[in-house]
Amino acid sequence: MISFPNGKINLGLYITNRRSDGYHDLETVFYPVKGLHDALEIVSTKGADTKLHINGKTIAGEVEHNLVWKAYALMKKRFPAKVQPLDIYLLKHIPMGAGLGGGSADGSFMLKLLNDFCRLELPDDALADMALQLGSDCPFFIYNTPQYATGRGEQMSALPLIDLSSYGIQIICPEVHISTKAAFGMITPRKPVFDLRKLPELPVDQWKGNISNDFEDPVFMQHPGLLSIKKQLYEQGAVYASMTGSGSALYGIFNKGEKASISTSLKYSSHFME
Repeated sequence: MISFPNGKINLGLYITNRRSDGYHDLETVFYPVKGLHDALEIVSTKGADTKLHINGKTIAGEVEHNLVWKAYALMKKRFPAKVQPLDIYLLKHIPMGAGLGGGSADGSFMLKLLNDFCRLELPDDALADMALQLGSDCPFFIYNTPQYATGRGEQMSALPLIDLSSYGIQIICPEVHISTKAAFGMITPRKPVFDLRKLPELPVDQWKGNISNDFEDPVFMQHPGLLSIKKQLYEQGAVYASMTGSGSALYGIFNKGEKASISTSLKYSSHFME
């Protein structure tokens, strides 16, 4: 059984409060970009042990720290009789550490795969509760539809009227590592400049100047090449452009048939979805 975990972009991102537990409260809209995805497959094995086989982009760290593995372990602990040993194959394509949520997607899609493969019949809300144990933005990928998110990103309500299917989305992924912890440390929490729940009422060509990502100013100060990329997206016709998450990926929303050709000394990959 195979599935294709996709990435996400943030449409607006505001850091509103520094919490006593060390986390931050935020407000954002998560939007799925289904044209940028990994591949995840599970098959029965005759062996006694489950194995995770990873190809594509190199993932640093031990297998036990991978969210796909953690998702399997979580399901195995809860349903020991139904979740049997498996061979798990992950083909990694979504750039990592870029604010695109690829690792979170992999973990959440693993939960959904196991739910179907093992015939557990868990509803999405139950899967989302389990996904939260993997990470704050993991529940989003259970629903995988536009969501207004608050809290750490786990409190969500659907925004079904946001639909970018009539546009093209170009994602630029520079090979620049942004420490999420350091990025949060540079933020001064503030009241959002726009109520993102009203985003469906605002035409896309009016997003510029109305919605923003609080991470951009401090990150651009440290990495001015990223600001240059955003400027080029606008100069070459983007209706709206922004960094996603805490970076370093940026995206431009274009009218159909248009995209940018970026000139930069930074190594980067470009992904375009229509």
